Formats: sequence, structure tokens, C-alpha cells
Amino acid sequence: MSDVTETDIATEAPVAEADETETRSTSQLEEEGEIAADYIEELLDIADLDGDIEIDTRGGRAYVSVTSSENANLRILAKPDTVNALQELTRIAVQTKTGAFSRLILDVGGSREARVAELTILVEKAVERIEAGAESASLPAMSSYERKLVHDVVAERGFVSQSEGEGRDRHTVITRA
Repeated sequence: MSDVTETDIATEAPVAEADETETRSTSQLEEEGEIAADYIEELLDIADLDGDIEIDTRGGRAYVSVTSSENANLRILAKPDTVNALQELTRIAVQTKTGAFSRLILDVGGSREARVAELTILVEKAVERIEAGAESASLPAMSSYERKLVHDVVAERGFVSQSEGEGRDRHTVITRA
């Protein structure tokens, strides 16, 4: 197996996950989003930062996005490790209020779009290695959400991927179709 790594790309550690077959109603997801938005709004107030908060639901998850017309304002919060930490704190706040595991996704200043672009580059490098003769290519460990994004990109490229490993070592392996 050939490894594809990118030292500049931070990967988030996986968290305990709920059964993927569990579905939440739109109203439950909207409630998660509202609780998360209130939590983030309080955090922004404490940090004296301005931000607009948008809530969306898709794919069985609540998505909370924080944007600002003053992009420099959120730049410090948009770093991958910071977004991941804020997302986990926000999930805990939601879980505390609802009593249920939350799979919510937090985006600060477009950080998630940037991460999708980084993951796409990793997949492209892995595919290049396979096309050059490697039997498979293994990506670094990442969260279940990021692995799902990778699986989608891999499928679009006509290759096959699967998750392997346990806990923090769970990663994606790409092979030919």
C-alpha cells in the first residue's frame, strides 16, 4: 500500500459516532442547529467577534455556518484545528440540551469548503499513484465526515474506496474499480 500524506493538512480526530442508520427528523435537526447557533453566537459575543450564522439541514445532519463581511475577523477561528475544536464543543452543548448524540457540522469562514478542496487534492495524488502502478493508496486518518467526503470524490473519479482501521487510526484506502 502506498501512503498519501500531506503534512500541511490537519486531520480531525474521529469522535464517537451514533449508529449511521439512526435518522433524525428535520425538526430535530433544526433544533440542533438552533441550539448550536445560540452557543456559537454567545462565543462570538464573548470573543467580541462579528459573524452571521446560517443554519441548514441536509444528509441527516445540522450544518451551522459562520460568515462575516469582515473576513479577517473570523480568520483565527477558521483554522482547521480551531474549527474542529469548536465543532466538538458545540456538539457537546447540543448533546447536553437534547440528550442525544449530535452529528452537526460547523463551518467557519468557508473552512469546510477549503477542507473539501484539500481532500480532493489528496484523492487526486492517490489516484495518480494507482494509475502509475500502485495496487492501492492509503490516506491519512480522518473523521467519518471527511471519509464520507473522500468516498464521494473517489467514486466520482471511478475508483473504489473503503475505510479501514479502528478509532483514531480509521482511514480510507483507494483501489481500482
